[in-house]
Amino acid sequence: YSHESAWARGQAWGLYGYTLCYRETGLPEFLEQAEHIENYISTHPNLPEDLIPYWDMSAPNIPNEPRDVSTASCIASALYEISTMDVPDAAGYKMYADSIMVSLSSPAYRAALGTNGNFLLMHSVGSIPHNSEIDVPLNYADYYYLEALKRKRDIEKGL
Repeated sequence: YSHESAWARGQAWGLYGYTLCYRETGLPEFLEQAEHIENYISTHPNLPEDLIPYWDMSAPNIPNEPRDVSTASCIASALYEISTMDVPDAAGYKMYADSIMVSLSSPAYRAALGTNGNFLLMHSVGSIPHNSEIDVPLNYADYYYLEALKRKRDIEKGL
């Protein structure tokens, strides 16, 4: 929306990226930054109850702004990854990811089989400022959703 706003998918990619940096390096500053971003997202006053963010957390017409499931699926995948690490409240990260996945898997966001161009998730936003890919399915939303499902399954099976 603006230089001072909080583009939701950018926040999600930051959370995801710092989480993977920590996983690969073990450097605590990466985990600390991921935790700061997660806290910013999870406590943001404009985060809807169903945990599917608006495309920009500071957009001017909330609650009449498009939601972005690509953001939510990326956040869930990162949270599952953090929950496998030796961190305080690892179980809390998993529970938060589980809550996001419940919303993503609901009829409000999960497309019926054979609809939605055969994409899994509905309601993503590519770029509002460029008037491009607004309220459409996006391949990276499905990617992070499938990755999150795999991580969830692996955690629950003890893999």
